Amino acid sequence: MSGSADANISFADLCSLVDFTGFQHKKTKRHTDQYYRQGIPDLINLQPAKDGKAKPYQVRQVRRLIKKYNL
Repeated sequence: MSGSADANISFADLCSLVDFTGFQHKKTKRHTDQYYRQGIPDLINLQPAKDGKAKPYQVRQVRRLIKKYNL
């Protein structure tokens, strides 16, 4: 949660974390994974980088939502 390894998180691990926090997965047509959770107006859109890792800015967005909603 410190943000020191945002560029070294695998896309699969980030998706697993989002699933674990109770978000529901919705596949879109644009190769983007969209997550939503009842009672939380913010959506999470995730797309893997070319190397199979999560994009650092998306990791930061997920971290902010976890902190904001105490997930």
